[in-house]
Amino acid sequence: PQTFLLFLSPSLHECSNLTLDTNLPANQVPAGLEKWLCATASILGQHVNMMGVAGLTMVLSRSTEPWAQLFISSTSVMDTTKENRSHSTHFFEFLTEELALGQDQIIFHFPPKIGQVKTTVN
Repeated sequence: PQTFLLFLSPSLHECSNLTLDTNLPANQVPAGLEKWLCATASILGQHVNMMGVAGLTMVLSRSTEPWAQLFISSTSVMDTTKENRSHSTHFFEFLTEELALGQDQIIFHFPPKIGQVKTTVN
């Protein structure tokens, strides 16, 4: 595996955390993807911490065909299923285009709330 992008916000309070994992080789991930993904994440209205790892050994439905998963956690932004659907639509459109993946090759995860630096992260 190779970390292909990393962007950390100057503030840990009221920030969104995105982690993109994929089995695409790093050379097939567009240069500057982290900047565009962070720009797309601006819909969350917060600073963004971003990390991505390419070249992972990943299996989806018994297949090792290319796919990606995006973990999205955010303080006080993604509280409802309706908000999650809206946000994931923006990320989905972006990732299918930038990574050239089909609709069934991208999975979103909205982890349950966890504590971080005296805050709650969704």
